[in-house]
Amino acid sequence: MSYDKTLGNRLLDFVIYGVLLVTAILCVIPFLYVLAVSFTDPAEVARGGMILFPKEWSLAAYRYIFSTDTLLRSLLVSVYVTVLGTLINLLFTSLMAYPLAKTYLRGRQTILLGVLFTMLFSGGLIPSYFVVKSLGLTNTLWSLMIPSAISAFNLIVLKNFFQGIPDGLEDSAKIDGCSDLGVLFRIVLPLSMPAMATFALFYAVAHWNQYFNAVLYINDNTKWPVQVLLREIVILAQSRIGDTNIDDAEIQPLTIRMAVIVFATLPILLVYPFLQKHFTKGVLLGSVKG
Repeated sequence: MSYDKTLGNRLLDFVIYGVLLVTAILCVIPFLYVLAVSFTDPAEVARGGMILFPKEWSLAAYRYIFSTDTLLRSLLVSVYVTVLGTLINLLFTSLMAYPLAKTYLRGRQTILLGVLFTMLFSGGLIPSYFVVKSLGLTNTLWSLMIPSAISAFNLIVLKNFFQGIPDGLEDSAKIDGCSDLGVLFRIVLPLSMPAMATFALFYAVAHWNQYFNAVLYINDNTKWPVQVLLREIVILAQSRIGDTNIDDAEIQPLTIRMAVIVFATLPILLVYPFLQKHFTKGVLLGSVKG
């Protein structure tokens, strides 16, 4: 009997699959709970208990959150910051990573040490705020994109990825008359789509979940991204939980909160499956070469 068909190996496979199944269920249950509560009638939520499948369906929470343009406005702000911010991230990261991938660049090691230094140390919260304020970016959406234009970790990984591209391709392009920027945009970046797709998703998720910078730099509530609005809704809902006279109307903020969480999470969940296949390939290709 071969090794793959031994009883011990089958038992080991059974245990591994069992652990993975239990872990997957534990990860999925919170999402199911949030989704179920958002579609549950407030009266059923008021009775308490764990709700994974509503007995009485209701769209009251979704009708409430869409009754004004506040949520849609915050969603458009988040989409704008995510799309434009990700493009800025990819542009600046590529423009800096490409020359650093060239070993003949003068001062290359010094610049790389400076990049590594920013991964370990930062100026702190107050100096960062004063820098943003001195640039006139406070209370503007640029404050959510410009200060985080380049991630040091992504920069180093992308630099390593660029180093893996054969120099012969770039030399051939230069012989045909391409400039350095032409080589980058016509040769290097098209060959780096797995890495670029990976970093695009990393940057996009970071922008979509951005909360602290928005609270710190933006005072105008019409410019709040959806995560900040979600925080306000959560605070308002929690402030009423302690009420002793809880009825159906008082428990309704819980369904509203869950509906907003679903609405805020859905866009990034829809994008993730299309870029997931690039994760392992993109990151590993840039991490195995020094």
